[in-house]
Amino acid sequence: MRMLNNSNPLRVPGLLGKLGVMTSIRDTELLEQSLLRTLGPLLGVLDTSLYRLDEAQLLVRVIHYHRSKVVDGDGVARMLERIEEIVQLSDVAPEVLALTDNVRLLGKPCTRVLEGGMLIAYPLLGAGEVCGYFVFRRDHEVSANEDATIRGVLEVFSNYYALLDVSQRDRLTGLFNRQALENNFERIWSAMAQPETFLERQDGRRHQGQGKYWLAVIDIDHFKRINDSFGHMVGDEILLLVSRLMQNTFRSSDLLYRYGGEEFVAIVAAENEAIARNVFERVRLAIEAHSFPRIDRLSVSIGYAEVDPEILPVEVLSRADRSLYQAKQDGRNRVYDFQELVASGIFPSPSYGDAELF
Repeated sequence: MRMLNNSNPLRVPGLLGKLGVMTSIRDTELLEQSLLRTLGPLLGVLDTSLYRLDEAQLLVRVIHYHRSKVVDGDGVARMLERIEEIVQLSDVAPEVLALTDNVRLLGKPCTRVLEGGMLIAYPLLGAGEVCGYFVFRRDHEVSANEDATIRGVLEVFSNYYALLDVSQRDRLTGLFNRQALENNFERIWSAMAQPETFLERQDGRRHQGQGKYWLAVIDIDHFKRINDSFGHMVGDEILLLVSRLMQNTFRSSDLLYRYGGEEFVAIVAAENEAIARNVFERVRLAIEAHSFPRIDRLSVSIGYAEVDPEILPVEVLSRADRSLYQAKQDGRNRVYDFQELVASGIFPSPSYGDAELF
């Protein structure tokens, strides 16, 4: 059991400073990491975890935070930290699943006695419901002072997370907005540079391998005609329905944004281009097959490009946008890949020295 000497977390200096740092963050995922960085040292433990649930109370994401003490050659000790995001949810330990299920049912912290220690879980609350869990291991129970500290930090975190999440959402559709997309660009590009990440296989399972991402721009065909013929209230209803259809069709690991007007942006992880195309084709077919009110049928055009860490995000977005424009020109209701258009001679080979703006 890896522990640090820390008998009373209320004596740890800088708690208010840590909360100040936490509430200065403008990104929800970085905020989650900050929560673990705050509570781990306060509790004197080296490993803490955050488990996230979706709206259906299903586990969708796990973040582990680990600290380790190392001694340099000159005898100076220092702490190293590592953040891991886990999407291979089948690897979550059965004892963790059993404990967090009790937390969900009771709506309060629970403890499970294990060999050599205790597993402790606290609920994360959002809109009055359990939306996740804060979990850690140690060799003794949580004291009354520690319990008050944990509850206080989790309450600050949950309230601030809710405010931050609202600021990154489109008011009409509830999807992430353009600002959230721009905030996520840096994370996606950083993930591309990592040697290992979890990817989707053709059989639907995930495995570790070199990360590949595709960015798509999705546009509703003839949307202006809908607004002109039926009014903006019907247009808003169509936007909401399309966004729900895409949410239900894209995988839980995919990122979806309303970029503006009738235009959306999706970022998906896939092992190869064929899998990425299949994801986008499923979305196109789902919308084409749906019966919409007043207009009956509707279609979308999609242009996408592979995310390349060697070029700027705006260039990748431009490539997807140009592919979308070509799909519109060729009759709409189709999916075009930028690299395929280059290979066929429709687009010239891109120059890596020049930025492509649109």
